Amino acid sequence: MADSSAAEGLLTLWHSFRLPFLVAIASVLVILRFRRVLQARSKAATASSVPPSPRSLSPEKSPKPDVLPEIVEKKDAGSISSGRVSPKPTAGPKRVTGKKPTKTAGKRSGSAANDEPQPVTFIQPIIFWASLTGSTERYAQKVLEDLRAAAQSQTNLEDRERGLLPPQIHDLAEVDYDDYFTTAPKPPPTSPGTRYVYCFLIPSYNIDTILDTFLGHLDETHNDFRIDTGSLSNLAGFAVFGFGDKEGWPTEEEGFCSQAKDLDKWMAKLTNKKRAYPLGFGDVKSDAESSLKEWTSGFQDILGDIVKNGGLGEGVPGSGDPLESDEEQSDEEESGSTKPKARGRKKAQAVVDLEDIKMSTDGQVGSSPVPVDFTTAGAGSQAIQPTEKEMVPKTSPTYTSLTKQGYTIVGSHSGVKICRWTKSALRGRGSCYKYSFYGIRSHLCMEATPSLSCSNKCVFCWRHGTNPVGTTWRWKVDSPDLIFDGVKEGHYKKIKMLRGVPGVRAERFAEAMRIRHCALSLVGEPIFYPHINRFLELLHSEQISSFLVCNAQHPDQLEALHRVTQLYVSIDASNRDSLRKIDRPLHRDFWERFQKCLDILREKRFVQRTVFRLTLVKGFNIDDEVVGYANLVEKALPCFIEVKGVTYCGTSTSAGAGLTMQNVPFYEEIATFVVSLNDELKRRGLDYGIAAEHAHSCCCLIASTRFKVNDKWHSRIDYPRFFELLEKEKADGTTFRPEDYMKETEEWALWGNGGFDPNDERVYRKGKKKAIQEATEE
Repeated sequence: MADSSAAEGLLTLWHSFRLPFLVAIASVLVILRFRRVLQARSKAATASSVPPSPRSLSPEKSPKPDVLPEIVEKKDAGSISSGRVSPKPTAGPKRVTGKKPTKTAGKRSGSAANDEPQPVTFIQPIIFWASLTGSTERYAQKVLEDLRAAAQSQTNLEDRERGLLPPQIHDLAEVDYDDYFTTAPKPPPTSPGTRYVYCFLIPSYNIDTILDTFLGHLDETHNDFRIDTGSLSNLAGFAVFGFGDKEGWPTEEEGFCSQAKDLDKWMAKLTNKKRAYPLGFGDVKSDAESSLKEWTSGFQDILGDIVKNGGLGEGVPGSGDPLESDEEQSDEEESGSTKPKARGRKKAQAVVDLEDIKMSTDGQVGSSPVPVDFTTAGAGSQAIQPTEKEMVPKTSPTYTSLTKQGYTIVGSHSGVKICRWTKSALRGRGSCYKYSFYGIRSHLCMEATPSLSCSNKCVFCWRHGTNPVGTTWRWKVDSPDLIFDGVKEGHYKKIKMLRGVPGVRAERFAEAMRIRHCALSLVGEPIFYPHINRFLELLHSEQISSFLVCNAQHPDQLEALHRVTQLYVSIDASNRDSLRKIDRPLHRDFWERFQKCLDILREKRFVQRTVFRLTLVKGFNIDDEVVGYANLVEKALPCFIEVKGVTYCGTSTSAGAGLTMQNVPFYEEIATFVVSLNDELKRRGLDYGIAAEHAHSCCCLIASTRFKVNDKWHSRIDYPRFFELLEKEKADGTTFRPEDYMKETEEWALWGNGGFDPNDERVYRKGKKKAIQEATEE
């Protein structure tokens, strides 16, 4: 009975717990099976690992690999035969075997990281130079000859698939930075393996020159979130040599070759440290030539190595150290801290709730607040402000160059100069087109500017490219009273110097000693001057009319501009590409600024006498651009449209941009263009017509029919009436329109009559007058 009761008890227990028991047994079997499968797979992966990389020749130190570490088997035969697995690595992130991704692969748009790189076959050196006095240009030509000789000597007739190409040379004042320094030039389709090496030869100045604009462009390119930080990484390399004067700057810290050092720093960033040869220095008063010769020899050797090896080699390009010196410097500049930069990888910082963050002296979280000492306030606690530089110091090459061209420099950033038409008018030989169109006698006009700096580098500028350039005002500012008194004094001095010129009429010389008009169009960007409105007030206070010209690159200043007698806007192209090619603007958003200025002109067309000034350059902005110019006219609706042919100046800047006498249009071509533009405006229903011309200036005027009264054009200005209305506006706020001070155009200035004042004597050169007289007699 006991046995039966025990059996029944076990059976009852089995029926009660059989399901959990079976599940537990099945789970154990599954776990054991899964473990055996994992072990089998691990052994298979170990047995089929890839072969190891070749061992380094140096047993003490191996270079940092360009690929991530791979799983490498031990070469111990005992361990292989016994099937033992190598010990597990220490805890850390999992390492994946594969090629290290390029630095630009996952970065910002604009890079070509996804393109399959071509093997380097040819190296194309490009020399860039900048100079105010011409000395650096001479050195650049020597380097050009040396590199050209090196290219010939390294030519291998047996191997024509690779080699060193003859160098190219460019002036930094003439090139378009976007073509060379936003992205690297693309190799020619016939030779996709061609890579470029940049060679820079630059001086350093303590004044504002084109180098400041160039370095600013590199800075903007590097920090522009739309452009890859290593946008020039496709270059094969770069090298910089700087010229300086140790008498003025004894050390690098004090400025000796400082701009060359800055250029080297920015190029290292933009090329991902592809420094082909160390930064070189030369003192122009002692060892410049010998230092450059030694540096050039080393640079030639590096070019040969690049051709031979297809690049700069392994490791950090251009350096054997994993950290570039310029990285330390830039970090210190950005943070303002004197703490040295850690060379190791930064540790991940813990994420802390915002409410738990507390300020501390060492930057740690959760410590006590920073104690503040209120007893040390004073001059020592304030940051030292950098002193503002003068735009054109008297000791600068810019000052020397501008004065040699006939300018009188006023203060530190203004100038005045006698126009050739002023001399002509004093001798009774005719005034410029402004007299035919607007009634300005040239001998009563002062040509001046309160800002010698400009934001464009126009190819047809006759200022020889010596005036400063910039996008923002960063110089010392002279007072408007100082400039006003200075330009008047300079103008009168130059007028007095003409009293002994043969042919000067006494009555006109006397009239010239009273300035009646001021053309703010000498050089630079007058509207750039921070106190331009106060300067205009000083002009108007002495009954001097104001004719202000701007380049449509400063919309904020244009919007804030007060009343002027006439407001010009230079319209040198009808589309973005042409404007960039002709004006070579410094602003990256130049077209947007241009369009905004046109909108402002449209708003001001009933307040200011607005004028479009079109300067036509054959081969640049004439062919098939009538429709484009009509679009701009329709957008801004200016009062007048001046169409003028370019004046050839014969400078190296214009020649470097491809501008020759062949690009100067004849007057007949200007007249044909004006007729075509006028027809296009009429076709669109815009009320314009051809009002006047001045054939001697190669200029024509299209005017709005607002200035046509009783079928007669009124393009001239009633100047006494203008100042009367201006005084009334100041007194009681009564506004007036451009039509309120217009005056009838002279008959001889109308379209078809030539535009030359019959009271003056036209002077012909090279026997042309005699030929005309003979033709008339016949």
